[in-house]
Amino acid sequence: MKNFFKEFKSFAVKGNMIDLAIGIVIGTAFNKIVSTLVSKVIMPPLSLLTDDVNLSNKKLVLREATAEIEEVAIGYGELIESLVDFVIIAFAIFVVVKFINRFKEKAEDPTNVEVETPKNIALLSSLENLLKEQNEILKGKK
Repeated sequence: MKNFFKEFKSFAVKGNMIDLAIGIVIGTAFNKIVSTLVSKVIMPPLSLLTDDVNLSNKKLVLREATAEIEEVAIGYGELIESLVDFVIIAFAIFVVVKFINRFKEKAEDPTNVEVETPKNIALLSSLENLLKEQNEILKGKK
């Protein structure tokens, strides 16, 4: 049982788990920003282009409501708004990841003097140089 708790503690305190939790919190806040952006900034001009049609109210009525039964309808307008949300979120995440990868590539480039090279990359670079030198020496002996 002690081993189980030790493993759980190791798992929960690992950097990846904490990074994941931070990502979820930031993602939740980001979702609210994007939803507001879509509903308050993007959809109003879009509804202007479509003669003030509010997409969220669009639905295909399968059965009209009566005094005894409720209306049955497919709300395709909300689906369209969700798809627009998704496309905007996916694009925003793409831009952020692309931006981060640019800095990551700079940091991992051993020839870039602007960014301090991480120790593991510097070590790999020096090993690569040593192997090149060794190959040159071996080629010279043949």
